[in-house]
Amino acid sequence: MTTTRSIAIFILANVCLFMMISTSIAQFVIDTNGESVEEGDEYFIRPAITGNGGSFSLVVRNGTCPLNVGLDNPELPHGLTVVFIPFVSHHDEDDVRVNRDLRIQFIASTICGQSTDWRLGDRDATSGRRLIITGKDDIGTIGPIGNFFRIVPTEVAGIYFIEWCPREVCPECMLICGGVGIHRENGKTLLALDGGVIPVVFQKS
Repeated sequence: MTTTRSIAIFILANVCLFMMISTSIAQFVIDTNGESVEEGDEYFIRPAITGNGGSFSLVVRNGTCPLNVGLDNPELPHGLTVVFIPFVSHHDEDDVRVNRDLRIQFIASTICGQSTDWRLGDRDATSGRRLIITGKDDIGTIGPIGNFFRIVPTEVAGIYFIEWCPREVCPECMLICGGVGIHRENGKTLLALDGGVIPVVFQKS
């Protein structure tokens, strides 16, 4: 009886430990190597499904600033790297968490002479969709909350959606949240809300 009880306690303890570890891992964003995505490190963002384009990059939409966020030609698979900057920094760890507000910033310089942070733009008059542009704080009508996005897990480990829904930054705001998807325009692939979403993975540079 004692031996049976000891075995049962051992199994129960290991199940609990496994569940705790699984829950802990699930809180963090995982890259294509199965490792935690870390704040300040550089990553390529790539579509999880092939055929949607190359990596995420800066796109000149109509010859003027600010530049849009979009996808490279599939023949240019590397795109630009980004860093993730959480709104709430956890001083004891650098791991990026899911469902938390953060800034996404391209590591690049542009002729526009402005921030390469992702930003929610105004609604496009033709498509009715809100395009993802670059810039910071004073650009557009949304204000500082426009720079904050979230990484949302899917049912498949290591595959995520990106959404604009900065509830940590502004918990009292009445937000029209939306997932980031593809908008094709004049042969260019732009990112936008208010349509289908695109699943992505994160590849360390």
